[in-house]
Parts: sequence; C-alpha cells; structure tokens
Amino acid sequence: MLELGMTIDGQSVLGSKTFDVFNPATGELVGRAPNATVDDLNRAVAAAKAAFPAWAALPDAERQALCAGLVKAIEANADEIAHTLTLEQGKPLNGMGSRFELGGAMAWAGHTASLELPVKVLQDNNEGRVELHRKAIGVVGSITPWNWPVMIAIWHIVPALRAGNTVVIKPSPFTPLSTLQVVAAMAATLPAGVLNVVTSDDTLDNIGAAMSSHPDIGKIVFTGSCATGARVMKSAADTMKRLTLELGGNDAGIVLPDCDPEEIAEKLFWGAFINNGQTCAAMKRLYVHDDIHDAVCDALVAYARSVKMGNGLDEASVLGPVANKMQFDKVSELVADAVQSGNVLLGGAPDEGLFFPITLISDLPDDAPLIHEEQFGPALPIIRFTDVEEAIKAANASENGLGGSIWSKDIEKAKALALRLECGTAWINSHGGLNPVAPFGGAKMSGIGREFGEEGLFENTEIQVLHI
Repeated sequence: MLELGMTIDGQSVLGSKTFDVFNPATGELVGRAPNATVDDLNRAVAAAKAAFPAWAALPDAERQALCAGLVKAIEANADEIAHTLTLEQGKPLNGMGSRFELGGAMAWAGHTASLELPVKVLQDNNEGRVELHRKAIGVVGSITPWNWPVMIAIWHIVPALRAGNTVVIKPSPFTPLSTLQVVAAMAATLPAGVLNVVTSDDTLDNIGAAMSSHPDIGKIVFTGSCATGARVMKSAADTMKRLTLELGGNDAGIVLPDCDPEEIAEKLFWGAFINNGQTCAAMKRLYVHDDIHDAVCDALVAYARSVKMGNGLDEASVLGPVANKMQFDKVSELVADAVQSGNVLLGGAPDEGLFFPITLISDLPDDAPLIHEEQFGPALPIIRFTDVEEAIKAANASENGLGGSIWSKDIEKAKALALRLECGTAWINSHGGLNPVAPFGGAKMSGIGREFGEEGLFENTEIQVLHI
C-alpha cells in the first residue's frame, strides 16, 4: 500500500491526516494521501512565492534546459507511475491507458520545454522602437481532474514553469497518488519551492476554493466540470486572477452518407470511448445520416464486441471500469433513462462493481438526457438525421463547445461544415486527437483560454510593452 507525502519547498510532507484511495476495479485500498489543511496550502504557496524571483530571473536558456530535464525525470519513473495510475484510476496499462498517458506526458513536456518566448518588435523606425515582452505572472495554481491525472498535470505545470512561474498543484482526491509521484520526481530536479503539490479530499478544508481566492496565487489553471469552473471563476474575481479553464464538453460527430461504415467504425469507436468515454473531448453524441445509419450501428456494435474490458492490471484489458462511484452513478442514471425510450444496440445495464459495459443506444427522442447531458462514460447515443443542416443545428444547440467532428470522403465539404461547428477544435474523419503544437480549449461554456503550443505558453505570461 502506498503512503506518499506532498512536495512542499523541496521536502516531502506527510500532513497530520490522510484519506484513502481505492482501486475502482476491485474496491481494494491502493494507498493513502495527505489530507492538506489551508495551513499546508499556505506553506506551499509561500514556498512558491519565495522561489519565484530567482526562477523568473534565470537566463532563459538555463530555465529551458531545466524544463527539458523534466522529461528524463518522468521517464525514469514512468513504469512505477503508470502502475499507480492504473491502480487508482482503473485504466488499463496497455492500449490507450496508463503507459499511453505517460508517453503523452513526456511528449507534451518535451515539446513545451522547446518553445521560445521571443521579444516581439512592434515598431522600429525614426519615431522610436516598441517592444512586446512576455513576463512571468508569479505563482500559478493548478487544479486537475481524475480522468487523465498525470498528462493534465503536465499540461498545467510545464508551460507555467517554462514561462518563469512557480507552481502549486492540487490533484483530484480520486487520483492523487500518481500526481504525488510525478511531481516528486520532477521537483527533485528543480530548485526548492519551484514546484509543489498539495492533496486533499476537502473534508478538513476546501483547498480548491482556498487556491482560487488566494491573494498570492496570480493564475489558476483548472480542468474539470463547467459548474466547478464557474465557481473557480467567481472565487478568483476578487483578486483578478488570470484564468485558463478547460471545462466539460458534449462533442458531436456528424457522419455524412458518403462514408463507408466498415472503414470508419474503429475510429468512431475510439473517438467516443477513449479512456472509457471519460475524456472531455471524447465524442458524446453521434449523428448519422439515415442512408447509412443502420450500417454504422451494426459496424460499431461488431467492433465494440471485440474490445476487452477488465481489470487494468490484466495485460489483455483494453478498457477498465468507470473511475469512481460518483461517475458510475451518473452514467447509470442516464443510461437507465435512455433504455426506456431508445433502442439498445449493446449494453444498457451495469455490470459488477464499477464496470459498465460499452453501451450504444439509437432512436432516442430529441429531448433525451443522454443526448443533452455530458455522460462522461461508456455510453453513446446514435441519432439519425436526413438533412445535414438540421444535424449542424443540433450539434450547435449545446451550451458546450469543446470539440466536434465531420465524417466524409469529400474533404472540402467536410471542412466547410466543420468550420460551422461552434467549438474550439474540429476534426475531419477522426475525433479527439490532440497535438502539443495545436492550441486546445473550448467555446461557450466549455471554458476560456487555450492550452498547448505557443498560445498555451503565452497564457502563462503577462504582456509588458516597452517604448524606447
């Protein structure tokens, strides 16, 4: 059983109390994490604040090299962290599971470390020179979710550090252990106080709320639900914190009648069910033209039957359980409602423990909750359409706007339709794939700001304009 400490000012801190972390596949105790108090948070923020001036003042090439070294720190501990991640989150070691996540974390860390923060010359003539400089903000607070806890931690931490900020991160209480491990590994390569982690189940003090209102935290990066993101935004208002919020999605995929159902079935499946559907940018609604609706349903069912679901420690498993009881109950409720009014093609009822079989349901009424609410789990509504204009209208009717996709052999037509989707990222003939060079974030209620690439790095800076 794992008992890990927080990292505060370069030291391992156990805290006065702990909380339990369980394996969603078996219900067994995986380990215990420190249950932080506001005093613990204050110490972490104070350490980050004290470390900030020296870290921000480092020559850029030196700070860049230290950030690049984080990849080796992750790599040296990748096997252990992946194993912990599977135990506490449930995702398999193989497939697009824990080892995949650690690989993604290293790829994002490496690319982000390589980015530059050049001075931009806006004017240089006989009237004078105007330069745009990007300067670090200070202490960045990171609050991460339970679905991709290691990779999202890297998405938050590395651009903040690369820009010259220091960091205090709080992981989800469902998956704190892998974050404690990866932060400890990275912090050991950095000056004390530059990177800190506090863990809490918020029963002693509400650490997340304390972070978003903390006067010494200059920016909050939050990934999670729309409702919690709105609370973070309100709490941050009094101190005018900078914010990057990547929130929920209810992504729509639209399949045009020129598609070959057999050719696209595998990509459709993983667009919806990567990480068991527990991904913000997974496909949550699938609109299929009436001409090929039944054939697409048949092809999806056939492919889904070939995907093995089981304990993530089993090397043969490709999908695992729903990650926690809270989410399992939400998926169960939405599916139970859908079963009453739709056509169940596959699944439709909970399995043992927190395992929920892949569920495909067609012919739901337009107002079905499974269509309009983000299920964030292994259930997909398939909606028949005859007019693509109606499909675009339905896709855009959501208050969310994270991602969307168009599926067609006519790429130019698909591109024109994709540009009409009201979302931050659109894909053609795929769904959900992310790239460290491409900015990612949402429209409407799916958040504000962008992560990844230059745009994501720049969000961790303040602009100062120099007139000479």
